[in-house]
Amino acid sequence: MPSLNGPAPSWMTTQWFNTPVPLTLESLRGKAVALYAFQMLCPGCVSHALPQAQRLREAFPAEDLAVVGLHSVFEHHEANSPATLEAFLHEYRIKFPVGIDAAGIDDPIPRTMSAYRMRGTPTLVLIDAEGRLRRQVFGHAPDLNVGAEITRILQSKAPADDCASGVCAIPQT
Repeated sequence: MPSLNGPAPSWMTTQWFNTPVPLTLESLRGKAVALYAFQMLCPGCVSHALPQAQRLREAFPAEDLAVVGLHSVFEHHEANSPATLEAFLHEYRIKFPVGIDAAGIDDPIPRTMSAYRMRGTPTLVLIDAEGRLRRQVFGHAPDLNVGAEITRILQSKAPADDCASGVCAIPQT
């Protein structure tokens, strides 16, 4: 895994769904990011990770948190075509952006999955508003833990905004 609090690696994708333009970490600067690496044939992804991603999308304002899916296929390539993924996203009513991880070069492991040194799917990656990797979890992470971590990430950017002049003032409501 890349070092925590270091820069998150760029995403290498071949196609996007549910977004008018391809997403990059740079285009999401200023927002925290919850990236869910999944495979549509992975039972844990379908029963835990994708529903959790949907709940995050509903719980946090879109201007604060970008929820993004990354279809990272390292097995059963023939059953995981873009057309099949598109039907899957429609059937499961997944509305957040989903990118297809670029195939590995001479390697069955997709390129973004490899860059993040993921162990499999599902994997949740939390990235702060400055593009730093804050947490990476392989497998199921309980909703309360994920929500608390995202809240910490979102709150950690607030003091920097309030302290820009060298003094930290209590925000007035």
